[in-house]
Amino acid sequence: MQEFNQALAASTTEESILDFCRRRSLHGTPFVFNGNEDAYYNFRKRIADKFNINFHEIFITGSGKLGFSPRKNKLFDYDSDIDVAIISSALYDKIMASIHGYQMELRENRRTVSSRELDQYHRFLEYGAIGWMRPDLLPTSFRIREIKDDWFGFFDSISHGNSEVGNYKVTAGAFKSYAHLENYTLSGLRSIRSRIQLETQQ
Repeated sequence: MQEFNQALAASTTEESILDFCRRRSLHGTPFVFNGNEDAYYNFRKRIADKFNINFHEIFITGSGKLGFSPRKNKLFDYDSDIDVAIISSALYDKIMASIHGYQMELRENRRTVSSRELDQYHRFLEYGAIGWMRPDLLPTSFRIREIKDDWFGFFDSISHGNSEVGNYKVTAGAFKSYAHLENYTLSGLRSIRSRIQLETQQ
């Protein structure tokens, strides 16, 4: 983690931080599958087959990829989740379309939700606006049967020792394109770099 942070802090140009992002955060076999690339392939294929997309459009991000969370300054452990990023504009659009009815009911004041649910829903829409669909941010009352069964049911079924990834909870989001995933990851790295540089100056 220290070496990662030092290399990130030294990536002072847009070209260098983009290269760092691709090489360290997106490319390669994730930490959780270190030394077991066959299992990584099978895990990706399992998800790809479920959603009818290509296996290479499945990524593991966060501490499961790196072995630590530079944002939380925490090593990967058994309390960590496996964060899956799925690159699929079709799946992204399908999830958005599935909540269309709820959005119309809100717009027409035919649905009452709590302020907490509304705040959570706005977070969901905020992520959607940057190309990342996160069904985990949908308030429970918004989770129609299609999302409950096809999304949460599936990822629950491959969590906690029920798939190649081992005894971890698997969570996932759908990115509209690879560019959206890359841009989101870059944004996070820039924020971490700024924090490291500030801490170094103090």
